[in-house]
This record gives sequence, structure tokens and C-alpha cells, in this order.
Amino acid sequence: MDTEIDLWFAASIVVISLLLSAFFAGAETAFTAASRARMHTLEQAGDPRAAIVNRILAIRERFIGAMLIGYNIVAIGASAFTTSVLTALFGKSGVIYATIGMSVLVIVFAEVLPKTLAISKPDQTALITARPVAFAVALMGPLAIAIEQVVRLMLKPFGVTIGEHQSILTAAEELRGQVALMHREGGVAKAERDMLGGLLDLSELTVSDVMVHRTKMRAIDADQPSEDIVRAVLSSPYTRMPLWRGTPENIIGVLHAKDLLRALDAAGGDASGLKVEALALETWFVPGTTSLRAQLKAFLTKKTHFALVVDEYGEVMGLVTLEDILEEIVGEIADEHDVAVSGVRPQGDGSVNVDGGVPIRDLNRAMDWNLPDEEATTIAGLVIHEARTIPDQGTAFNFHGFRFQVLRKAKNRITTLRITPLTATGVQASGQIEGPRSAV
Repeated sequence: MDTEIDLWFAASIVVISLLLSAFFAGAETAFTAASRARMHTLEQAGDPRAAIVNRILAIRERFIGAMLIGYNIVAIGASAFTTSVLTALFGKSGVIYATIGMSVLVIVFAEVLPKTLAISKPDQTALITARPVAFAVALMGPLAIAIEQVVRLMLKPFGVTIGEHQSILTAAEELRGQVALMHREGGVAKAERDMLGGLLDLSELTVSDVMVHRTKMRAIDADQPSEDIVRAVLSSPYTRMPLWRGTPENIIGVLHAKDLLRALDAAGGDASGLKVEALALETWFVPGTTSLRAQLKAFLTKKTHFALVVDEYGEVMGLVTLEDILEEIVGEIADEHDVAVSGVRPQGDGSVNVDGGVPIRDLNRAMDWNLPDEEATTIAGLVIHEARTIPDQGTAFNFHGFRFQVLRKAKNRITTLRITPLTATGVQASGQIEGPRSAV
């Protein structure tokens, strides 16, 4: 009778130990994987369990130490107790039975099972176990602190420091990584991912990355007859146009279509007597190195939507508008007067014909590619940068996992390219630049 009672007592101890081990393992996994943002939101909404989770995560090292101590105490204790009981029953062979049996039980029921359940629903698990975990941390926290100090002293002679809360990634990089992960898992649509990514990129991009280059600017010669200027403004899809005199680089003002129409109406429709230059607004020049975030704030402060971009020598590089910056966040903005010329034409064989002046960022967003845009703004600029030369028509290069073939060239400008993913051609993309060394 006493032996039977001992067996039941031993089994109860083992079961309780396994449950406690499962609790410690699952709680550590759940708290580590729980969403800090969701916990913060729940705490603001008045959930006391979320407040406990946030307080525990604020002392992450102590929490992890307490969980490890608790897990190891119950796991080692259960194994030792089981070994002693089985040794008494089966002699020396009981050690083997205890080792095999406890290994299976601990791995399956105290490790894999609770951690799998916790990682599948980390937020819910963290909230459910919040109060027991808080009790365990309070109970074993002092021991965890003492052990942590001993470890620090042992590692100090080797130059290793712990406990420094310095993240390798910046907050923007961590947020970008979370958005990319949620997109891969289906939680965030591509359009939403692009918008969040564009918002994070505002501090990294400059106005020179998004400006309309001076070769594509539509400007008006102020020395033309006023009738011709009115016709040019009315035929333009833009409401603001630079005025120049002498040379296109000599910008003397910005003409707003609304101001011109008001003056034309006041003159009874007679354009011959208009003083167009007097209607022009003062030109605002900004350096090409200005970040998009700073320029967006400047646009809002000055309550204007238009600025000319200049280089370090004061020469006009192009123009930037508020719409250009907003398009970096929300994508292309088109209205009934816009000319729909994207410059990206997918082909039936998987390749894409692209105008050389298409920005790399726009191409990446349209095709969901990841071509680098650090060294060049346009796709033609990327090819020239990688090739280290201005390639001739018909030349092709392989780099960044794509095949770039020059279809058309005008003087020193690449006007049209055919871009083909190497995987679509049956070629394994190696990630190395093949073009500059072996033009096809």
C-alpha cells in the first residue's frame, strides 16, 4: 500500500513539474514574441493585464532570468526525483529508464508543445499568463538579479558587457522590417506596405531624387507675346509654370494659371495688354540636398506647392512640387488633366520595356522589384553606373538579378531599355555584375 502511494505521489510530482516547466517555457516565448504596440494600445484602453505585460517587458533581463531559473529548477528537480524513484524500483537500470522517459516528456510536453502554442498566439498567451508571470518574477527576481551580477563579473575580464539597451536597428528600420514581415504573411497589402515605406523614406530621400529634371520642365519664355503665353498656359496640364528670360536657366518667376485667368478676365479677354511678368510669383529656390521631410514641412509652412531645385553652384536642376512628395507616400496621383505616360510597358514574355528616365523607385513600386536606388535616380542612370560606361544600342548586361538590354539611345542618353528577370529567362541569378565585363 505504501509503495502504491509513493508511486502516485511520484507521478503527481512529475506531472506538476512538467506543467510548471511548460508554463515557464510558454510564458517566455509568448512575452518575447508579443506585440509591444498592441500591448501599449490595450493598456491605454484600460486592460490591466496589458499593463502588467508592459511592466514585465520593461525589465526583460530580469523576466528572462526568472523564467530560466524557474524552468530549470522544476525540470532538474523532476528528473532527479523520477530517477531516485525508478532506481529504487528497477535498480541501476532505473537511471536509463528515467533518462529516456524524462527526455521525451520534457522535450514534448515542456518544450515543443507549450512554445508552439505560445508562438501561434503570443498576445493572447501573454495576457492570460500575465499575473502568474508577474508573481514568478517577483518571487525569483532577486535571485535572477544576483545571478546576472555574477555573470557580469565573470564576463568583465573578457571585455563583454551585457544589459546595454542599444538596438542594432533604428526605430525606422525595425518598423520597416515589421511591415515587410506582415506583408509576406498577408497581414498588410502591397499598397499599404508601399505607403508606409514611402513615409519612412521621407527623411532618407532628397528633393533631387523626386524632382522633375530641367530637361523635362515645361517653362515659358517671358519675351513671347502675351497672347502666345496665354495659349501656352491654357494648353499645359500644369497650373504653375516657370518664366524665363534670355536662357531657360534664367528663371525670373513662376506664373500661376489662376492669376493669369483673373487678369485676362479683368482685361475683358484681351490678352495683348497683359503684363505677364508682373503676374509672376517670386521664385523659391531650394538646394537639391534638402530632405523630403524637411521640404514637406517647408511647403506647409510657406503654404506653397512649388519650388525650383538648384545645385551647389546655384544652377537650376529641376523643380519639385508638393504633389511629387505626396506621390512618394501614396503612389502616383493622376487627375483628368494628367498625361498618363508611365514609361513602364510589361511584355508577354515576362520582360518589361522601360523608358530610361523612369525613376527606379517608381519602377520598383510598379513591378514589386528591389533594384538599388542609392547611386542613381533613373533606370538609365543605374545601367550607366553599373556598366561604368554609356552602352551602345543593343548592348545587354546582367546585374542585380536582371538582364538590361539597351533598345534605343539618343546621343548620350539611354531612352529605352528592356529589363528581364534572370529567373524568367532560365538563368540563375548570381547577384554579380556580368555586364561591364562581358557585354552580350
